[in-house]
Amino acid sequence: MRLTQTTTPAGLILRVEEARIDAMAAIAFKDAMRAATQDETGRTILDLSEVTFIDSSGLGAIVAALKQMPNGTALELACLSSAVEKVFSLTRMDTVFKIHKQLPVTYPADV
Repeated sequence: MRLTQTTTPAGLILRVEEARIDAMAAIAFKDAMRAATQDETGRTILDLSEVTFIDSSGLGAIVAALKQMPNGTALELACLSSAVEKVFSLTRMDTVFKIHKQLPVTYPADV
């Protein structure tokens, strides 16, 4: 799973460089997120602009990434495609995550 990192005044932005987060990619996604965020102390924004498909395993992997975030850190989502946004809406995960329509986001959250 390819993630690119950009540090901004608003926080760490992790961009998923894959079209799918599904059962095949879920474990690699969780591992990549753990490695990228293990030393974070603030806000992390997951840029999903390249992701066009997510299944229940992918959704579970994003929730697992949220749970593995270090204490005092936040995981927010940005740039969801309509298909991915629909999955978050149907599962009510849009009430768990702060979701931004676009980047850059400001600090504090601009939702």
